[in-house]
Amino acid sequence: MIAKAPVPGRVKTRLTPPYTPEQAAALAEAALADTLAELGRVPAGRRLLVLDGEPGDWLLPGWQVVPQGPGGLDERLAAAFALAPPDVPALLVGMDTPQLRAQSLAAPLAAAARGGVDAWYGPATDGGFWALGLARPTAALAQQLLLGVPMSTDRTGAVLLERLSTAGLTVHQLPALTDVDTAASAAEVATLAPHTRFAEQWRSLKVTGGVPS
Repeated sequence: MIAKAPVPGRVKTRLTPPYTPEQAAALAEAALADTLAELGRVPAGRRLLVLDGEPGDWLLPGWQVVPQGPGGLDERLAAAFALAPPDVPALLVGMDTPQLRAQSLAAPLAAAARGGVDAWYGPATDGGFWALGLARPTAALAQQLLLGVPMSTDRTGAVLLERLSTAGLTVHQLPALTDVDTAASAAEVATLAPHTRFAEQWRSLKVTGGVPS
């Protein structure tokens, strides 16, 4: 998992306004905690949190924290894959989809379902992506796929899919999910997953129509 520590003013800045930096950080922490918990239910030999910042009491047991590398997001994503052992499947997930359910990953990543699959791709509804997995990750392959991909645009996912196709990889597409980036998407995700910590935090901020009251 790749994430940014939930520090006010440094995380989820597109939520401010209407949220304050402190409220945005609280929502980010809840999303981070939800995602860590769900990923913890997916069978895995190793769980890495590639973190920008310092871990807090939201960190769950069983996770090894490593710092993000320098550079743009494309470079940092590629560097994260370089941490994975070669020839062992690796999946990289962001912190923006607290509605994620473990079963949506456990089933397609199970050994019985991996035959013939080279990569897993999780599209985001805004045109980006929330997950990328490689069956045989290497630093060179990650760089080939990710370096130069424009990040945080409505073309990000399409460019990455084109890279995957050009590399000759067979891709299993995961369910499309909505990233929490704006007040409107926060309201949508909280409504879709009402029993999450994220939804509880969202409700505590007394939002009406996605805007704090």
